[in-house]
Amino acid sequence: MGLRLKFNLVLLVVFVLGLAVTAYISWGLLQRDARQEVVRTADLMMEAALAIRAYTVEQVRPQLDLQLMRVFLPQSVPAYAATQTLKQIHKKYPDYSYKEATLNPTNPLNRATDWETDLVNEFKNRSAVTELIGERDTPTGRALYIARPITVSNPSCLPCHTTPEAAPPTMIRIYGPANGFGWKLHDIIGAQVVSVPMAVPVRNAERAFYTFMGSLAAVFALVFVVLNVMLSRMIVQPISRMAMAAEQISTGNFENPEFAERGRDEIAMLGRAFNRMRRSLQKALEMIDG
Repeated sequence: MGLRLKFNLVLLVVFVLGLAVTAYISWGLLQRDARQEVVRTADLMMEAALAIRAYTVEQVRPQLDLQLMRVFLPQSVPAYAATQTLKQIHKKYPDYSYKEATLNPTNPLNRATDWETDLVNEFKNRSAVTELIGERDTPTGRALYIARPITVSNPSCLPCHTTPEAAPPTMIRIYGPANGFGWKLHDIIGAQVVSVPMAVPVRNAERAFYTFMGSLAAVFALVFVVLNVMLSRMIVQPISRMAMAAEQISTGNFENPEFAERGRDEIAMLGRAFNRMRRSLQKALEMIDG
């Protein structure tokens, strides 16, 4: 096995190991960053929904108190305001969604689906949990969700949700007497759920990964070629010439010129030592012949 082959095998093993470690670390980092980006987007939507709810309670509803005595306005309900506002985002970005999933909602459109019911029950069974983050498959691809519990914390909500008899008649005319009643103070009755697609950030992370690994492989290929050229010119070729010269000298042929002694590296030192050995051997043979 030649020196060049040994060198290339060692270099190839080092590259493969380095590439594997780099790929493992960079893939994990890029995927984590992509997920964090999705979480930030989902959290921003959740905060927007909370801001809309607060604005409705603090700014909108007080302006409608007199009118609400005569007619029920869904627009004055914080959950309705947040849901309808974020539906405008859903129209432009269908994969982004917000829902106030409720087990026993006044508005049937807010009724929790099976997986949303599991989230609500998780909050009910683990009262210390204030937020759940997870992933699920959707018809359009993988999506990340953030869910927070909806708790009856304001006693002013109860008149509309204790019994149909206590609820505003105008509300009963809109939604009927069958749903949205029996709520109690401090009960967890649902969950705010934001769902954000993961396809774009994950695709960007994969593109960045393949670009980085391709660039790394290209750099290695360039380094591999440069090192082989340097190895050939600075080490392999001089040693090969010395080996051929030594072979000829061993048969008594001293016609080849001496090696150039320029430089201070190990090859130059080897060349000077070889030349001294050659002269000594030549003089010794001349003395024997004489």
